[in-house]
Amino acid sequence: MSSEQKIEFYKGPAGGWGALRSVTNALLRQDIPIKGAKTLLSANQPDGFDCPGCAWPDRNHASTFEFCENGVKAVAAEATARRAGPELFAKHTVAELAEQSDFWLEDQGRLTHPMAYDAASDKYVPIEWDDAFARIARHLNALPDPDQAIFYTSGRASNEAAFLYQLFVREYGTNNFPDCSNMCHEPSGSGMRPQIGVGKGTVTLDDFEKADAIFIFGQNPGTNHPRMLGELRAASKRGARIVSFNPLRERGLERFADPQDKLEMATLGSTPISTHYFQLRVGGDFSAIKGMMKHVIEREDEAVARSEPAVLDHEFIAAHTTGFEALAADLRAESWDVLVRESGLSEEQIRAAADVYLGAKSVIACWGMGITQHQHSVATIQMIGNLLMMRGNIGREGAGACPVRGHSNVQGDRTMGIWEKPPAALLDRLQKVFGFEPPRRNGVDTVEAIQSMLDGKGRVFFALGGNFAAATPDTYQTWKALKQCELTVHVTTKLNRSHVIHGREALILPCLGRTEIDMQAGGQQGVTVEDSMSMVHISMGINPPASEHLLSEPAIVARLAAATIGARSSTPWLWLVEDYARIRDKIEAVFDDFKDFNARVAHPGGFRLRNTASERVWNTASKKAVFFTHAVPLDTPSHRARARFAKKGDTIVFTLLTTRSHDQYNTTIYGMDDRYRGVFGQRRVVFINKEDIRALGMKDGDWVDIQTVWNDGQERRADRFKLVAYDIPRGNIAAYYPETNPLVPLSAVAENAGTPTSKSIPVVLVPHELPIQKLAEDEADGMVAAA
Repeated sequence: MSSEQKIEFYKGPAGGWGALRSVTNALLRQDIPIKGAKTLLSANQPDGFDCPGCAWPDRNHASTFEFCENGVKAVAAEATARRAGPELFAKHTVAELAEQSDFWLEDQGRLTHPMAYDAASDKYVPIEWDDAFARIARHLNALPDPDQAIFYTSGRASNEAAFLYQLFVREYGTNNFPDCSNMCHEPSGSGMRPQIGVGKGTVTLDDFEKADAIFIFGQNPGTNHPRMLGELRAASKRGARIVSFNPLRERGLERFADPQDKLEMATLGSTPISTHYFQLRVGGDFSAIKGMMKHVIEREDEAVARSEPAVLDHEFIAAHTTGFEALAADLRAESWDVLVRESGLSEEQIRAAADVYLGAKSVIACWGMGITQHQHSVATIQMIGNLLMMRGNIGREGAGACPVRGHSNVQGDRTMGIWEKPPAALLDRLQKVFGFEPPRRNGVDTVEAIQSMLDGKGRVFFALGGNFAAATPDTYQTWKALKQCELTVHVTTKLNRSHVIHGREALILPCLGRTEIDMQAGGQQGVTVEDSMSMVHISMGINPPASEHLLSEPAIVARLAAATIGARSSTPWLWLVEDYARIRDKIEAVFDDFKDFNARVAHPGGFRLRNTASERVWNTASKKAVFFTHAVPLDTPSHRARARFAKKGDTIVFTLLTTRSHDQYNTTIYGMDDRYRGVFGQRRVVFINKEDIRALGMKDGDWVDIQTVWNDGQERRADRFKLVAYDIPRGNIAAYYPETNPLVPLSAVAENAGTPTSKSIPVVLVPHELPIQKLAEDEADGMVAAA
């Protein structure tokens, strides 16, 4: 919801009355005050639907209210009374739609009919479902090489849809599965699998009740996972230490008022969250963690010299790990000067954080994309694993690793086989169960998919959900890539940027939302999802579909498969989709962890998938957990950029991190406010230290253009951003995406993971030359189509 443009310090806590007002406004804006309230009572309930927002797990449903402020925004956007039907597309050309903001596009409401692009009129026109499937099948079957087709997946797709999707695409003949994991938590899996044998978190919600200390790295739960604040609040109240590492001061990490606590609300009170808050440099987490481990080793050496009790868990290290001695030697040799310089924290701060760790019997480490979207993210995650293992904090109560995922089923999609690098065991089982030879060559990830389309190899692009054009890096290169395709297809609930950045032919296929009743031949269907802690549970929609012309995602995949490969496939696609229990039977046949799937998921709350690391069973090459040794990164893009401009005393190189506002979820913009950061009615802002503003010779509120410093000769810039003085370390700035995605080069990816490094881009700021009046007229959320 848009409001008056202003920058105003927010005095309140996270949650509280501000959250309740936001909930009310979200329902009113979508014209569903009564329907929306009723719908929310079924959110995250055993007999209701799983919130289409984040992947934070559900409690035991002791409360009627199992939703958060941003979950309400997601539900309201889906259950909206607004409709984007054929009349909208008849009224506007695609060129006209492309001129609108991202906020405006999604605010038109739910899509109601399948639509096809008509080049002659530059408009989308209605198309029958059978004709749409036939058109896609014709394009796919005309490709000389299946690898010329790219199949993207959003993390909101259900387990059933994702399983059918990966099965269809592999029967078609490719492993081209770029997905949203490639852009967020890919480094978590890449770091954890060789270290502890699983790529998922090892904790449950029960562990949060037993942890003595919780360390939070690169995460802002107040906006991205608000229900997590309830767990942190409870931990704080019972005396657990909560240690946060974040360059920005985030209100959700400072204090929280639980809207369900009558006393706290009545007294305008709140609960402190972080007992320690360390504002390190962007990308400084690696050095801070290594410094903490160095402190632990020093305390261990002192304990040995004094014949005092050991600091390390020697029993765990000896029985369960390998590589510790090499790590210990590296830590002893590491320079405190380097650790301090690179982390942006003082030695005293790092030691203080380490002392909290040493004083806790059970420790949980959480992290988000502030860790994963860096060049050295995999190494940083392995350093977190090292820290936990030094005192045996994996595989026991109240302790473990907790990568906090984004979309509500992004983890489940990977479990179901949405992976461009499939393990041989999965392909072998698919061959055994379904009787076809799956392709064995790796496919492309998200960044590689963009390059494939740019190179002319990727010719058909199909997206099961998401907003690829807005979510990806190097925006204008991505748009160029999509426009070069022969066909682009998007399965979606609402209009977004990706639908106006299209190939020569294009289709928009509207699907049911998570909140809606899914009726198939076998009756009403439920789908399953997996949360961040490996809990699998059923989701049943409760609202009538937004249109009689909508299909479910599983039905869309099954009908497309039947149209494309039905003649040569022995898989009974249309029979499977008549009753999703049949799909779950096939999932059980492929994945051993899903034994008795239908029976177990019928249990209220579902079931937890086995996590071997939490049992101290290590599925690594050595059959032990591995301590990894890594040097402090001293040759990052920001290091090189600063060295390049070192002799230009009047040029300051900043490290930019892209971030969400409080009124958005990933690329979905719900409104123009970022309440906790004090930004209202606008999005084109740059958060910057006041001393850096002074060093630029500028003042708070001035307008700048942001330009990337890179080594490929390509200009990347984002224009017209307002400077906002903020509590952030010097030399670092922050701004919202997708507006700043054009600044992220395709080649800026995490080592050994390929994730765009959107949290650490070297940039310079230059004064914007347009008059302020013109700027005010042009101020709008989102990006408009490039010429």
